[in-house]
Amino acid sequence: MAQPSGIGELNERSLHRALKALYAVPGSLTEQSIDGYVADIVIGERIVEIHTGIFWPLKRKLPRLLARHPVTLVHPIAKDRYLVKPGSGGRMTRRKSPKHGSVFGIFAAIASIPTLVGHPNLTLEIVITVEEEIRVPDERRNRRRGGWTALDRHLVEVVEVHRIRSMGDLFAMLDPRLPDEFTTSDLATAMASSRRLGQQAAFCFREAGVTEICGKIGNALVYQRAEPGA
Repeated sequence: MAQPSGIGELNERSLHRALKALYAVPGSLTEQSIDGYVADIVIGERIVEIHTGIFWPLKRKLPRLLARHPVTLVHPIAKDRYLVKPGSGGRMTRRKSPKHGSVFGIFAAIASIPTLVGHPNLTLEIVITVEEEIRVPDERRNRRRGGWTALDRHLVEVVEVHRIRSMGDLFAMLDPRLPDEFTTSDLATAMASSRRLGQQAAFCFREAGVTEICGKIGNALVYQRAEPGA
């Protein structure tokens, strides 16, 4: 039998704890052992899994739970983030990060489980947030990383929630911005994101059968929308 993989209430960080409180309802149970794994929240037959990082650790857990239970998978993405650090005189400094997240940041997470998005028992909820990130000095960090490490993340505000039932739901957000044939660069431009995220989105859409390869431009693959039922 698989061993429990939940993070446990004693080890969970502030953002995870805040989202768990947000999704819990009267009568729900937390940190329950189900099918050899620990579920964050159980509401009747439904399981709510809150995952703040990439989804690679869920590759074994999620299929097992989906085989017998409806699962809501919750993932936060910070639209705005405030960096909180210790400053001079023992005071904490707080400044707004120049980086801004969007719903399309989900591709970095689901690239580990693209074929599960669209499972009849899975609902993906992308929670767009405002967060505080608590940073502390870390001598092991190199200069490029500024010598700081993230200690914790705090939920400040929930801005909106996107409920996704299939990869087609995500593609529909981009479809009007794409030409008939497109590359990963076109996807990145449509998402106002990095080329890396465009590559992850292309991989997810192709694995889910939403798009298909139709050619190449130099070394770049060219994609088109897949025919329904293909």
